[in-house]
Amino acid sequence: MSDETPAAEIVQRAFTGLPNTALTTLCFLIAVGHIYVAFDLVISEFQRNAYHFAGFAFLASVLHPMIRGKARSKPMLAFDLTFGALVAVAALYLPFAEQGIYDRGVKFTTLDWIAAVICVIGAIELTRRLTGWIIPCLIIIALTYIGWWGQLIGGVFSFPGLSWESIAFRSIFGDDAMFGTIARISSTFVFLFIIFGAFLLRSGAGDFVINIARAIAGRMVGGPGIVAVIASGLTGTISGSAVANTASTGVITIPLMKKAGFPAKFAGGVEAASSTGGQLMPPIMGAGAFVMASFTQIPYETIVAVAALPALLYFLSVAFFVRIEARRLNLQPMANDGETIKSAFLKGGASFVIPISALIGMLVSGFTPTYAAVFGILAVIASSWLTQNPMGPRAVFEALVMGTKGMIMTAVLLCSVGLVVNVITTAGIGNTFSLMIADWAGGNLLIAIVMVALASLVLGMGLPVTAAYIVLATLSAPALAGMIADRFVIDAMVAGTLGDAANAVLMFGIPDPTVLAGPLSVDQATAIIRALPLEIAAPVRDLVVPQDVTVAAILSAHMIIFWLSQDSNVTPPVALAAFTAAAIAKAPAMATGFASWKLAKGLYIVPLMMAYTPFLSGDWPVMILIFGFGVVGIYGLAGALQGCMEAPLNPALRLVAGVAGAACLWPAPLWVHLAAAAVVVGLLVFNTRQLKQTVPA
Repeated sequence: MSDETPAAEIVQRAFTGLPNTALTTLCFLIAVGHIYVAFDLVISEFQRNAYHFAGFAFLASVLHPMIRGKARSKPMLAFDLTFGALVAVAALYLPFAEQGIYDRGVKFTTLDWIAAVICVIGAIELTRRLTGWIIPCLIIIALTYIGWWGQLIGGVFSFPGLSWESIAFRSIFGDDAMFGTIARISSTFVFLFIIFGAFLLRSGAGDFVINIARAIAGRMVGGPGIVAVIASGLTGTISGSAVANTASTGVITIPLMKKAGFPAKFAGGVEAASSTGGQLMPPIMGAGAFVMASFTQIPYETIVAVAALPALLYFLSVAFFVRIEARRLNLQPMANDGETIKSAFLKGGASFVIPISALIGMLVSGFTPTYAAVFGILAVIASSWLTQNPMGPRAVFEALVMGTKGMIMTAVLLCSVGLVVNVITTAGIGNTFSLMIADWAGGNLLIAIVMVALASLVLGMGLPVTAAYIVLATLSAPALAGMIADRFVIDAMVAGTLGDAANAVLMFGIPDPTVLAGPLSVDQATAIIRALPLEIAAPVRDLVVPQDVTVAAILSAHMIIFWLSQDSNVTPPVALAAFTAAAIAKAPAMATGFASWKLAKGLYIVPLMMAYTPFLSGDWPVMILIFGFGVVGIYGLAGALQGCMEAPLNPALRLVAGVAGAACLWPAPLWVHLAAAAVVVGLLVFNTRQLKQTVPA
């Protein structure tokens, strides 16, 4: 579940002998310490977060040199050891200084200043080493904005400025700061789930994923491509990182697809698009699910529950493209390699199925994600003894070390990005930016989503996915949530059920209050709501929108942003996962990027469904109905885009398939969805008969 970096691949030092033993032991102790504290918080939350940063900052400094190409330089190693030790000591010191700072009326001593400055400099430098220049620049811009240049600009973003002592205090001890909310998520949920994933990998669960995918889909038309989809979906429950998924499963699935006859760029695109779904697939979903739970105050188990159907729809969308492309190229099923579902389970199924089932069962039963992750780790160890790869003490030790090393970038990133989030909260930039989005979009939800998508693509050029989601959610989620909730207000206005109190408030925000006396059309109500200033719109929402609808709107807004934050994995010119896949496929990088972008259309379609339908409402009959029409609609759109279903489609039928597919997805009366679905299914039946007529008996 380590986050991917958009910079060039980071350099890592390799150690042998005693230094390697010392670092390995430190990694083991860090993992064990976090697991122990998860059960018995013997220290304060602030202490835990500071110690968390201290350990990973030291590892990051030692393992990743300040200057690329100087990894083997002894002076550089000495500098990095010293720098890492200073940052770690500074982070360890600050919890002990906290009470004294409060006793002095939030006044820093010289030693306090030194420790705080070293921590901030450490965050800036280490994120530069691990993720490139964008986050360090954001930190510097943010801190100097509230301390200096914010008071020099005019307009809505003008900020009077704080003293540097106040900035230092807020940056270290604030609720949203370096050792605040996001660091808490990193030091608990995220790290424990990364350790859980490391145990799954060490137990051989990754091999089981490939084997079961080959057994299920290997002999289908387009089977190797569908194997990639299934394997990447299941691997997503382990890693939650698109680049990690691509690198791990792609070395097997991409050669399989090329052998079956798929073009190299398409094979790489399939793997990249499938692997991007890793961070969308419950129960782990990368670090984003935990950050989302913290931002929205919606239980983690609720988030992963409602995220399941959208994630499945995404993977089906990629599988549809694979199947259609195989039919278009007239590829034949591959020969049986002897793998069966039974043999796959006998080899290693227990170490995957039992822990994942136990994890989901505990979450559903109301256990915290922390407890569920720890017991999931124990379940991996126990169930591995039912497979061909039992985990003894050495394997447990290796998994703990692997989990710690896999957490280094995520830990440093999540703690450091708190410096930016703290400034956004302190200066109120989030609310201002949300108002600007609503104003620029003219209250139009579709335009607002397009703006967020463009912003996520730009941010994705320099930020890892989790950081891009955090920044975008902080800035734009309130605006999106408000627009989604406004649909309920519009429906109430049209139905005449707004209520006297809401009508009274609404009259203050419209030029001609008499218009409310008569019946309103949807267009009239929409125009009125879009024109309302926030000080009127917000209380109207509070009076009219039920609590469960408000929660669903907030969750939908964050999930939309979370999904759109993934697009840098598959969208040129960045396309991180696609470029990784291109290297494995030996295909042109940009061509593979465009192939993955085409295959990952679900990444844009599903967020629109979240925005305009109750897909995340928690009303399961409604959600399943939306999912069903979504499956049919996306298949119709895939057929239209590829010009083929089971056999080629002529231009007229492509148009019909596209229109009917879009009608299945767009919010409309049930009869429209039923009619559109009937058209898509009818086309498929007709198309299948065409195929049978062209295939010789």
